[in-house]
Amino acid sequence: MDIIGRRKLINVVALTLACVAAALGLFWLLFILADILRHGLGSITWELFTNEAAPPGMAGGGLKHAFIGQLLITWYAVLIGVPLGVLGGTYLAEYGRNRAIGRFISTLSDIMISVPSIVIGTFVYAVVVKPSGHFSGYAGAVALAIIMVPVVLRTTEEMINLVPWEIREAAFALGAPYYKVIIQVVYRGAATGIFTGVLLAIARIAGETAPLLFTSFNNMFLTTDMSESMPSLTVTIYQYAMGPYDDWHQMAWAAAFIITAFILLVTVLGRLIIRWKYKH
Repeated sequence: MDIIGRRKLINVVALTLACVAAALGLFWLLFILADILRHGLGSITWELFTNEAAPPGMAGGGLKHAFIGQLLITWYAVLIGVPLGVLGGTYLAEYGRNRAIGRFISTLSDIMISVPSIVIGTFVYAVVVKPSGHFSGYAGAVALAIIMVPVVLRTTEEMINLVPWEIREAAFALGAPYYKVIIQVVYRGAATGIFTGVLLAIARIAGETAPLLFTSFNNMFLTTDMSESMPSLTVTIYQYAMGPYDDWHQMAWAAAFIITAFILLVTVLGRLIIRWKYKH
């Protein structure tokens, strides 16, 4: 067999293995989604959103407390993580282009994106929960914000870098100071991409359970006090799925379906915005 024939054979074998691996991954993804759809869609009721948890062993109840707790923790995480991520990405794109500290932060953010969330949960437990002596919704928000920051930071940096430098030079020629150029010119040009990064970061944290187990913990009661243990949908799913009651299992399936649908919706929306804005 000549060199060209050998290369063609290797190409066919490699392409076949890649297609098989992709098919296996897609099969299990569709299997999981179909299972969640089959069990979760039929378990969704109006009472799931309007009723609080019933005592263990009693029929009825809902997950109103968990939905509200999840929204509050996510909201505070967004308030903490988005400004830090946007400001960090702005610094890397505008001021740290050719600086060692900029390269270091950029590399560190890439590493942070792949850090297991349970590691971040234990870190926040050590620096926030343990010194304060109790779990809290604020600790959970801090843990989720740490997960958000590198995603928003890297997206912001990349979107700002797509804004042509000539636009900045035109603003400088009109006498605009650098901070006004960034706020009124650069941010406007990169706004859609930055917003997409925020959406993807929210989707990233929406299904996290491990960080909240170590920080906000959970409870079975409705509360809006972020300084105390807060219920969350993801931890409630975990506890209900491990519980011995059938109605708990049904509510866990329903909540899993809702979270999955939310993450899918936000991710698809972010991708569509990128495709519409940047045509790729």
